[in-house]
Amino acid sequence: MNELVIMKDQQAVTTSLQVAEVFGKNHRDVLEAIQNKINSAENSVQYDSMFAQGEYKDKSGKRNKMYYMNRDGFTFIAFGFTGKKADEFKLKYIEAFNNMEKTIKETHAQLPSDPMKVLELIFEANKNTNKKVERIDKDVDYLKNNQRLDQTEYSYISRKVSNKVNEYAQVHGLTAPQRSKLFKDISRGINEVTGVKTRSQLRQKDFDIADEFIDNWQPSTATVQIIKQMSNVADGQTTLGA
Repeated sequence: MNELVIMKDQQAVTTSLQVAEVFGKNHRDVLEAIQNKINSAENSVQYDSMFAQGEYKDKSGKRNKMYYMNRDGFTFIAFGFTGKKADEFKLKYIEAFNNMEKTIKETHAQLPSDPMKVLELIFEANKNTNKKVERIDKDVDYLKNNQRLDQTEYSYISRKVSNKVNEYAQVHGLTAPQRSKLFKDISRGINEVTGVKTRSQLRQKDFDIADEFIDNWQPSTATVQIIKQMSNVADGQTTLGA
């Protein structure tokens, strides 16, 4: 759980992305809750000290807003979440914050009196700070990429699947039952290339893979053969009816 709390500017903090992921919330809702706190007329100065705005890049390179928050900021936001799962994570987050801050205090308490030793520690701290910044970037990227697709992205994939299947079906004059076979084929392919069981499990990191697969999709040989057999059966029934 300590991985959910990171170091930034000598403080133990977490991010709005981490909170959204762990509590199963939409990141937009977490951002809105934080913004409402910051914009509130009462105690706005105190809230400003709890939250610091940051950003991350999505797959297209677009910069998106996020927030860092210290333990107080986390308390204000996360304690509004309810349920058994939420309570369990609240306790774990608090423990992680406490452990991180304890480590900071113990490190500062052990500063040597020798000025040269202090200088060596400063240089070491600068080096470690660079590593921590890299770690923060990696943590943010990891959390972002492993979030499930938002509704807009999921709808985009679904529409693209429908358009691709309908395009193929119209060219080949297929019936509704035959189209159903095509939908199963393309969905199965998306699941295989992204490693998910159902399309609803697609993550941010899977978006580009699924998008490219749909562009290049053609029904498998087995599906084409099944559709052909369905046509033969339908033709035979028509002949018998005549």
